[in-house]
Amino acid sequence: MSLPTPAIRVTDAAILGKAIRDRRKQDGLTLAETAGLTNVGIRFLSELENGKPTVRLDKLLRVVAALGLQLQIVPTTLPGQSWER
Repeated sequence: MSLPTPAIRVTDAAILGKAIRDRRKQDGLTLAETAGLTNVGIRFLSELENGKPTVRLDKLLRVVAALGLQLQIVPTTLPGQSWER
């Protein structure tokens, strides 16, 4: 059983990929095992972990869920604050 993973602020594909790789390794899984569990190719998983900025969202979400992680959308603006134009 793995320990809880602290929240990570994802600002680019490299940070997301590293978080996924770290969790996979923490769980003691190989690329091949994780690819099999998530029904994605080893190449896709490797590219994801290496921060390729163009990956399929459906596959990404399968990998995240299979590793017991979740993605969240959190507002960075305060209530009543608007976008600057």
